[in-house]
Amino acid sequence: MTDGIKLVLFDMDNVLCDYDRAKRVACLAELAGTSSESVHKAIWDSGFELLGDSGTLDAADYLRSFGERIGYPLSLDEWVEARRRSMRVDHAMLEIVDRLRKTVDIAVLTNNTTLVADHIDTLLPELRPLFGSRIYTSAQFKTAKPDPRCYRLCLSELGVMPERVLFVDDLAANVAGAREAGLFAHHHNSVEAFKQALSEHGLLHDK
Repeated sequence: MTDGIKLVLFDMDNVLCDYDRAKRVACLAELAGTSSESVHKAIWDSGFELLGDSGTLDAADYLRSFGERIGYPLSLDEWVEARRRSMRVDHAMLEIVDRLRKTVDIAVLTNNTTLVADHIDTLLPELRPLFGSRIYTSAQFKTAKPDPRCYRLCLSELGVMPERVLFVDDLAANVAGAREAGLFAHHHNSVEAFKQALSEHGLLHDK
């Protein structure tokens, strides 16, 4: 391996799965008997979602406040189901993950409330057989990407030095944050480009 990569750290949404926020918002709006626009405004435009991602609100307070903001007493099962409907696994990426894990460590770091990690077997059951317990949400570290502390705390948990890690994310800001934290990082936009990046790091070889 050209630069000694020991771990490939993956974002989840729009890397390991296609995430359709509009579908999730529509599901929540139907439950609440309101418009998608009002749900989006209450949760995403308001900055509320970041309170969950950064662990400012714990899971129980996040869920209760989520319901209050959309004007509906949202249950945990309903929250999980709306999230699940918005996610579709990227099989091509998971095939690469399966190949990678034979030669390097792999893990997930996603900007999300701890509810996502707690219910990943319902949300995206394909991840557990590949990643095991190494599925982390930013809220666990009381901060969120692109804050360099988020990556460093995750890597501390994993026991890996930043310079031995390749991070993969679809958002340019999160890639920049990872690089600031000392990680190698790839801005994900296609499976083919990701394969090329892995090859450049000496991590992917022809079967």
